[in-house]
Amino acid sequence: MGRNTNRDHHPAPAESPETHRRRWSAYVTVLLIVTTAGQLAVATLATSLPQFEGKAFASRLVAYPVMMTLPVLAWWVVARYRRDRSALPWPAFACICAPFFIDVTGNTVDLYDTVVWWDDANHFVNWGLLCFGIGLMLTRTGLRQRWVLATLVTGLGALLAILWELAEWYTFIRHGTELDTAYTDTLGDEALGTLGGACAGLLLVIRHNRD
Repeated sequence: MGRNTNRDHHPAPAESPETHRRRWSAYVTVLLIVTTAGQLAVATLATSLPQFEGKAFASRLVAYPVMMTLPVLAWWVVARYRRDRSALPWPAFACICAPFFIDVTGNTVDLYDTVVWWDDANHFVNWGLLCFGIGLMLTRTGLRQRWVLATLVTGLGALLAILWELAEWYTFIRHGTELDTAYTDTLGDEALGTLGGACAGLLLVIRHNRD
C-alpha cells in the first residue's frame, strides 16, 4: 500500500504587534547607527566641504557611535548578569539613536547654515526623542509612577542639555567663530533641550494612562 503523505499542516502562530514593532525597531536602530557612522566618516575625511569645517567631526566620529551603542550593550550586559531573558527595549534604543542621525544628516545636507530655525528645532525635537527613549528604558526597570517618571525625564533632559553645551564649547566653540554669540545661543539651546525633555515626560504620562 502507498504511504499516506497527507499531513496536518499547522500554520505558524501570527506575530504579535508588540513583537513586530520590536523587530522593526531593532532594524531601524542598526540602520541609524550604520548610516550615522558612515556620514561621520565622510565628514571627517572630506575636509574641503564647508558644512563640516570647524565642527569637531573627528571627535564625533568616535563619540556618536559609542553613545548610540552604549545603551544597547549596557542593557544586554545587565540582562545577562540578571539572567533576564526578556526582549531588549528596541523602540527605546531607536528613539535614543535618532537624534544623532538627525544631527549628522542636518550637517551633511547643510541645513544648519542654510535654514535659520533648524538648530533650534533640533535641540527641541532631538531632546524630546532622546528623553522619550530614556523614559521607555526607565519604565522597563519598574519605575511606573507617572509623575515621578515625568519629573525624572525632564530633569535628565536639562542635565543632558547642559552637558551637551559644555561639550560643544570645549570641542569647537572656544576656538571657533561662534564665540561672540555663544552665551545667548547656549541659553536658548539649554532651554529648548529642557522643554523637549518635559514634552517627552508628558508623552510618557499620556502613554502610561493609555496602557
